Order: sequence, then structure tokens, then C-alpha cells
Amino acid sequence: MHIPSLKNVVSADEWQLRCDLAACYRLVALYGWSDLVFTHISAKLTDAATDGEHHFLINPYGLMFDEITASSLVKVDQHCNKVIDSPFPVNPAGFVIHSAVHAGRADAGCVLHTHTRAGVAVSAQKGGVLPISQQSTFVLGSLAYHDYEGVAFRDDEKPRLQADLGSANFLVLRNHGLLVVGKTIADAFLSMYVFENTCRIQIDAQAGGELTHVSPQIISGVAEAMRAQTVGTGGGFTWPSLLRKAGRESPGYDS
Repeated sequence: MHIPSLKNVVSADEWQLRCDLAACYRLVALYGWSDLVFTHISAKLTDAATDGEHHFLINPYGLMFDEITASSLVKVDQHCNKVIDSPFPVNPAGFVIHSAVHAGRADAGCVLHTHTRAGVAVSAQKGGVLPISQQSTFVLGSLAYHDYEGVAFRDDEKPRLQADLGSANFLVLRNHGLLVVGKTIADAFLSMYVFENTCRIQIDAQAGGELTHVSPQIISGVAEAMRAQTVGTGGGFTWPSLLRKAGRESPGYDS
């Protein structure tokens, strides 16, 4: 499949964002979090605001995540209208969720949503995320829940989703999957890595004996612990190494 390069068509900042987002899609595929073509990762173009609205990059609907490139990403406005012509469609149901989060959260530079086996399993549990692992403590410090309303293609769900998310960075979509909000693509990827492992660990632990819960006092101090772990840089601490991994194992994302 030949897709003309947009490197000399868009700004340098947009091209960098496209490369990072394409790498993120490839990494999601490499880590086994994709669901054929049915989930999405969106990134906001901070230099493209017009009349109070922003433009976003999202996946070309129909391509597998390991096929996505910087040039194939679709640029849309807040109403899912294409800003740059593309032969690929955008999934309206996916964009309802992402546009709601971007509209409700000025700090949402990237929104990453998955339907993984472990994530959906935990989303179906009445107790939700349990405080049973170190990974879970990072999630529980900024976690919210949104009840299932069917496939998300109705705009009237947006206010309820925004209200449920609030200022949290981790969202369990009940009976549906996981969602994270990041200031950057790197932050969103690291958050989903922790969120997904939290759910995998929980499902594995529940198959064994009685569970031990982490003290609430430890969870309340988790923000400082995360800053210490990432030297104050959040996802930016791990992103260069992840880009090298994407380049080795899924080359061509930056084309």
C-alpha cells in the first residue's frame, strides 16, 4: 500500500506528533493491546486551534495498528470532519469518546483506549480495580468509572462521560475497556502500560488464594512515587527507548 508522504506538507511540529502517534500505534500492537481495527488513539495538535477548536490525529479506520504510518494518520476537527483529504474513513463511534475527552479536558494531549482481554475482564467486575499490586497504586490515585451505554456513537453520552472522567487520568469504561488521558503521547502510553499490567495482575491473582490489599495511606502518596520513578519526566523517561523498540521491531512508522 503506497501512501504519499506528508512530511513536506505539514508543519515540523505536526510531523513530529504524527511520528510519535504512529509509533504509539505500532507499540500498542507490539504489546498485544490492539483489537484488530476497533480501538483508537488520538492526539491533539496544539498549534492548530481555529475559532477555539483544535484539530486531532486519529487512526485511518480499517488499517491494522502495525500498518499505521505518520502519513496515513487522519487529521480531523472536533466534529470528525477531515482537515486534510485522506482515502481512509474515521470511525464515528470511536471519535465520540475521544472528542468528548478532548473537549472536556484541556490537558488531554493524547487519549488512548483499549479493549484488551484483561482490561475488559476487570471492567466487568463489580469491584473494579483492586489495591493488590504496586501497579494498581499508580492507577488508583487517579481513577474513575463510566457505566456502559452501548456502542458509543451517540453525542448525548458525551456529557456523562466527561462528568465521570472529571480530572482523573485513568478511566474504566464498564463492560467495555480501559482509557487513559495523557498530556503527551509518551505519558498516555506509559499510563496504559501500567493500567494494562494492573488488570493482568489482578486477573492472575484472583485465580489464586486470598488477596492482600495495599494500605490506603500508600495509595495517597503515589504521585510523588511516580515522579521519583520517572525522574520527574513522566512518560518522557521511557519514550526514547520505546521509539528504538518500534524502530527495530516495526520499522516504517515514521514514513
